[in-house]
Amino acid sequence: MNSDFPRIITLLRKERGISQKNAASALGISQALLSHYEKGIRECGLEFLVKTADYYNVSCDYLLGRSPEPAGKTISYEDIPEQDLNGKEKISAGGVMASFNKKLVVNAAAVLFSLAQKTGSSTVLKEVSSYLMLAIYKMFRVVYSANPKNDQRFFTVPEVTAQGSSSAAMAICEANAYAASKGISVNGGDTAKETDESLITANSLSEEYPGSASSLLNVIKNSEARMHILNGEK
Repeated sequence: MNSDFPRIITLLRKERGISQKNAASALGISQALLSHYEKGIRECGLEFLVKTADYYNVSCDYLLGRSPEPAGKTISYEDIPEQDLNGKEKISAGGVMASFNKKLVVNAAAVLFSLAQKTGSSTVLKEVSSYLMLAIYKMFRVVYSANPKNDQRFFTVPEVTAQGSSSAAMAICEANAYAASKGISVNGGDTAKETDESLITANSLSEEYPGSASSLLNVIKNSEARMHILNGEK
């Protein structure tokens, strides 16, 4: 049984503010059967899958979790807009895949910053920014250490404590951002505001960020796939 289908059809219905009763009626089944589909108790047939895709105006691949985008599009290297300062993309030593991943990360970060601003909280934006800067710092030190000839005096924090200290600083940034996003003030700072502008759905992302939403959606899908592997899931 596909584990993504129940989650996605429930999410789509709730995002659109449709009651389970009305969705079931529109899809031509009983509310009890739709409830079973949404809970993953029963598996639907191909006809219902297609009807559901038409009803929510999404692709079957999206309903099955095969594509992170509602339209079911498969992202390619050429689809990702360029964010480099020099306006040119150079294929790195890692090949196309390394460049592809770089563009995913850069575009996803751009969307993240925009969404952080929409929370209306300078605290959230500041902590998100600090977290990402620390993540880059951590990985830069890893890359820097790849060559033993690179002088560690380049940094003010000793190599032996840098990774642990930066991880601790990231954890604090994450905690502060999460608290502010939940309306809890940190050290007198402001908190996020619940507005229509801060409402996020897969469709709203694709509509507002037509060039970059694909990057964020694919980052989410790839990250969760990695987490499922770590959790021993297939």
